[in-house]
Amino acid sequence: MTFQQPWQLRARFARRLSTMYGEEVPAYTTLVDVSAAVNEDHLARRGADAERLGSIDRVTAERHGAIRVGSPQEMAQVARVFAAFGMHPVGFYDLRDASASSVPVVSTAFRPVDAEELARNPFRVFTSMLAADDPRFFDRELRQQLADVMGRRTLFPAELLVLADRTAEDGGLEEPEAERLLDLATSAFELSDEPVDHAWYRKLEAVSAVAADIGGVSTTHINHLTPRVLDIDDLYARMEALGITMIDEIQGPPRWDGPDVLLRQTSFRALAEERVFRFEDGTVGPGELRVRFGEVEQRGIALTPAGRDLYDRMVAKTDRRLAAGEGNGVRVDVARTVWEEHLPRTEKELAAQGLAYFTYTFDRDALARAGGSVTEPDASLGDLIEAGIAVPEPIVYEDFLPRSAAGIFRSNLTDEGFRDDAQRGTDYDLTVMSEIVGRPVADPHDLYRRQQDASVARLREQLAVVAR
Repeated sequence: MTFQQPWQLRARFARRLSTMYGEEVPAYTTLVDVSAAVNEDHLARRGADAERLGSIDRVTAERHGAIRVGSPQEMAQVARVFAAFGMHPVGFYDLRDASASSVPVVSTAFRPVDAEELARNPFRVFTSMLAADDPRFFDRELRQQLADVMGRRTLFPAELLVLADRTAEDGGLEEPEAERLLDLATSAFELSDEPVDHAWYRKLEAVSAVAADIGGVSTTHINHLTPRVLDIDDLYARMEALGITMIDEIQGPPRWDGPDVLLRQTSFRALAEERVFRFEDGTVGPGELRVRFGEVEQRGIALTPAGRDLYDRMVAKTDRRLAAGEGNGVRVDVARTVWEEHLPRTEKELAAQGLAYFTYTFDRDALARAGGSVTEPDASLGDLIEAGIAVPEPIVYEDFLPRSAAGIFRSNLTDEGFRDDAQRGTDYDLTVMSEIVGRPVADPHDLYRRQQDASVARLREQLAVVAR
């Protein structure tokens, strides 16, 4: 028998979900094919520079999934499932206030946290939980009805949870139990053919299409499975040329001449999918839902807290200029101008100003050319970067942006839904999410900082050796 480590199980799990989702949403297969072609062409044009933020093999194989659950109990259970695949909760995202539309969910992402594990297989799943106790969206009666519905359904069978717990505890699983784990985990995210209660679904949909997709059905499912591309603008144009309707714009930072930072995302619009409904008169018949869409992403460099503060200020300035009528109402054009005014144009400047995370390699030739205090082991990192002794290598942003996620959700909704802002929203944060999932939710900055600090420590050790 073969012992399967979590990263091997994770790779197999990602492939299975990709195959399943391609069968459920054929346009996803088109998206994957176009993404691969875009990456190949970008590599041909840019050469080794194209792999600055990840090898072409990793980028082409990379996926992030998205699922939605309805209660803290379901969120805790899905955390146990993902733990079997070496995927840990990272980051807290509150989408309730990230959009004017009704998106009553709070989220975290389950992913590998170690750089080596990410390199082996970076599969991640953005997981949203319905904030069913938030009175801005749900009145008392609806909150009770949701609690009753969530309490009656079972998303993850007991056998799956037991196998997942054992896998996480033992650091893997022998075949054929590994195969059984994969079968159960994959089927847990398969689109159900069970009839949807039409009246209940529409009642929730009046509040939020997202709420209906979570609480209006008996199971969870993959909402999107996102490939990664090296040129998202090229991807967008190619998909439209194939006659596939994309959302109005690419979410996140604009395309510009400087370094790519954080995350850019777009998607094709949610497609009509045939579903079976149970109507008020007891009859069962066909209908359709538009809730699942095809998302794609282009990842950039992770920003430090100072960099994120600058990013937030640039986004706010873009919003103000748009409101004032600049750029003929084209967000990306206004944003590009703001980026050019405020963001450094090189990775070296980003590193020297402490705006982004990097690992550092030691350039002995640069050290030999340098003189004075720069050669000392306690020289500032900024001085070492400026002298070329510390050579920055970007750390890829592995996480998400609430505004961008909410923007894609909003772009795929048929209407704005309902929210009563006279009510006080329920408090959620990273600490509360940690309590819900039953394990600490990591702060992404801590993970990036740890990776950078370890690199700087190695660099200092090398400098100390030279100084002796």
